[in-house]
Amino acid sequence: MNLLDRIRMELDQFSGAEQAVAQLVLKDPTGFKKMPVTELAKRAGVSSPSVVRFCRSLGYEGLSDFKLKLAASLNQGVPFVHQSVQASDTGETLIQKVLDNAIYTLATFRNTAPSKLVDKAAHLMVKTIGKGGQLVFYGVGNSGFVALDAEHKFFRMGCSAHAYSDGHLQIMAASMLKKTDCLLIISNSGRSQDLLDATRIAKQAGASTLAITASGSPLAEEVQVHIPADHGEYYEQYSPMVSRLLHLCIVDVLATQVAIQLGDSVQKNMARLKKNLIDSRYVK
Repeated sequence: MNLLDRIRMELDQFSGAEQAVAQLVLKDPTGFKKMPVTELAKRAGVSSPSVVRFCRSLGYEGLSDFKLKLAASLNQGVPFVHQSVQASDTGETLIQKVLDNAIYTLATFRNTAPSKLVDKAAHLMVKTIGKGGQLVFYGVGNSGFVALDAEHKFFRMGCSAHAYSDGHLQIMAASMLKKTDCLLIISNSGRSQDLLDATRIAKQAGASTLAITASGSPLAEEVQVHIPADHGEYYEQYSPMVSRLLHLCIVDVLATQVAIQLGDSVQKNMARLKKNLIDSRYVK
């Protein structure tokens, strides 16, 4: 899903003035990225601050940041159209279809990702670690494996990290959270009732709540920081392939950003861990 597709999907969520700006983007995206804020406001029939608010409501820092992502989205050319695999497909054809779909999804996120939201999520995780709190990761089904991957990455940094994929355990773990803790939920649909229930319990406890999930989903509306993970893979019809890869990559971005902000302490933990793993290997 490119930036224009995302704007179309979220159109009803904008205020009246923001909708006017959104319609201007959709009508003439090429012209939009070239015009100054005063001209954009005049054409949309709104104030200049309304143009900036529209950009920030999508998670961008401002108009300049939005224009950069819009330009990158427009420069992608003709978007990849997913083609269902056929029984007659050769191995070469399957490689092209599966990998092209994954490449397009990841490239779209790279070009349209709201970096401000990623920064905010990473900041909350660093704040949790600094206060000695725990990072907790939730996922159901295939998203549960992504949650486990997140636990592994942050555990290796020396953080207190735990992953849960069972609905009852998620409710129980959420009930034990404190204000110093941070919960990150990974969900393809963002519509799992167990995850929503656990999120509300975590919020009542005062814990920070983050989600990697679809825009416009109930979970996206429930959490403190939502990182949109939108793609063309309909969760009720297709097995989660590109969505899983996208979620894993977003976790990688967060883990890398957190590691950089934590600095030398992470490097020392990783070096000690690596040495002990190497020393434990069997040498014939």
